[in-house]
Amino acid sequence: MSKFLVINVDDSRWNDIVFNALQYDFYHTQSYHLLDKENEAVLFVYFFDDNFIAIPLVIRSIPDSDLQDCTSVYGYCGPVSNIKFNNLPSEAIKQFNNGLNSFFMERKIISSFSRLHPLFPFQEKIFQDFGEVVPLNKTVAINLNQPIDLQRRKYNKTTKLHINRALKNGILIRRTSDFEDLERFIAIYHNNMQRLNANTDYYFSPDYFHNLINATDFNSVLFVAEEDGEIIAGGIFTICNGIMQYHLGGTKKEMLKFSPLKLLIDSARIYANEMGCNYCHLGGGYSGANDSLLRFKAGFSKDFYDFKVWRKIINMHAYNELIAKKFGDEIPNTDYFPLYRF
Repeated sequence: MSKFLVINVDDSRWNDIVFNALQYDFYHTQSYHLLDKENEAVLFVYFFDDNFIAIPLVIRSIPDSDLQDCTSVYGYCGPVSNIKFNNLPSEAIKQFNNGLNSFFMERKIISSFSRLHPLFPFQEKIFQDFGEVVPLNKTVAINLNQPIDLQRRKYNKTTKLHINRALKNGILIRRTSDFEDLERFIAIYHNNMQRLNANTDYYFSPDYFHNLINATDFNSVLFVAEEDGEIIAGGIFTICNGIMQYHLGGTKKEMLKFSPLKLLIDSARIYANEMGCNYCHLGGGYSGANDSLLRFKAGFSKDFYDFKVWRKIINMHAYNELIAKKFGDEIPNTDYFPLYRF
């Protein structure tokens, strides 16, 4: 017995599926998808026997057309299942892809994209004959199953030096749920994005931060760094299904010399151990690049994981028409996907 189901984001069955998967993270949950107020989120599910394969999708309208495309939430998502990905029957994968393709055609979805989760190996097996899986870079995680003192001994010399220097300069870290602390962190985060000239996708609204902290499907924890009672840096970490994720962070420009975020991440790691997590996943660089952010995170661990994305063009004719309409003969030389949104 097999069937397909498309679950809307306000349907309680969403978490019934996700929480029964072998591997999932907060990125897959209903609460996290409810943070997106602009687009439609659905969970596409294929049931076979007593098993399932599912993938969250964020559906976007394409301006000046009746067409749509799919993406994934900010972070690491991809498919989930109650069977190990490498044990999924090939026929089940084929049927899942066929059903997903039919859904795309029905909804006039011309392209689809999803960031895969680095800590979930074999996710890409779902898409080996359906679109393409593209390796982008690496992410960094601290293995919390190791003894807690060994975890810190694996930091590089510079990271240890900066943590000790922050302590000597009187930097204090505290965990907080205070409204005013969150507001101060939001201001620091937005100033940080301006300083980095970040993409507009990273400028989350204040409501996003408040809803993230108050989400019910996972725990969100705000850590702040203080110097003489003033908040100089902060970071939001999520905890879900044994994984702590470093989600958002920022430091006041004039306080970068104290490296408060390194001390803050070290404190979050200790808390993750106390909470029984298996990994503290720090993520990768900016937009998958091998840059200063990735090198910063690599100071905490040499456990690297492959960051890959899945992408598929469902309607090549419509896809190329949109590119031609936007760029004419001057098509930019970029790997951005979908290209018509570059």
